[in-house]
Amino acid sequence: MSINPFSLEGQVAVVTGAGKGIGEGIALCLARAGADVALAARNQDDLEAVAAQVRALGRRALVVPTDVTDMTQLQHLGASTKAELGKIDIWVSNAGGLPDATPRYLTRTPEDKWDAQMDLNLKAVWASAVVAAEHMERGSLINISSRAALGASVKNGPYAASKAAVNNLTQTLAIELAPKIRVNAVAPGPIPTENFNQSTNFADDVPLEKQMRVPLGRMGRPDDIGNAVVFMASDASSWVTGQCLYIAGGL
Repeated sequence: MSINPFSLEGQVAVVTGAGKGIGEGIALCLARAGADVALAARNQDDLEAVAAQVRALGRRALVVPTDVTDMTQLQHLGASTKAELGKIDIWVSNAGGLPDATPRYLTRTPEDKWDAQMDLNLKAVWASAVVAAEHMERGSLINISSRAALGASVKNGPYAASKAAVNNLTQTLAIELAPKIRVNAVAPGPIPTENFNQSTNFADDVPLEKQMRVPLGRMGRPDDIGNAVVFMASDASSWVTGQCLYIAGGL
């Protein structure tokens, strides 16, 4: 183990959904810890903006526009990263969200909306793991789950179900890929990113942290999740696999 077990110096990371919000925060935290980063998302302009920040930190950045619901594009992401940056040590499956931001009850969700949610939040995580396992000799695979995976989610059932499935997928992958690849999940609580703001309906005159009753008294930030990912990617968690770390301010 290195003198600084949190250091990622000399490592190469892939981050999906890296163009903004939590994904951007994860990519920058990995770069600050010393990793070079391959950035994947659908919007190239967003990726280029994040890449500029990574390079400003003295790390290499590779931009690979990718739709994670397309296995062929994920395979291109893996191959391009290995060809351009030499290897893959860390793979963070962060891409996901809500294809439809309106309140969605399980019994009122059309089949096509259900399928779109599962494709984005579950199938893409499985497909990313398949590609990562093909290209990683050793390292850490980290899936981004959600606090919504715990308990009932009356107005967001499909999303919560997909994230609960990600937790189970993580546990099974951890067994299949051990001992060479560790597989863990990080589950964010409420982070007021663009996706979060579009999917919630709160009063404008009361702070969100009070409406949501966050015990630690503030909403989360992308860096809160990024720092947890650094821990899961680093030697500091070298005896951790198959776990889900909830970063939710006490919720």
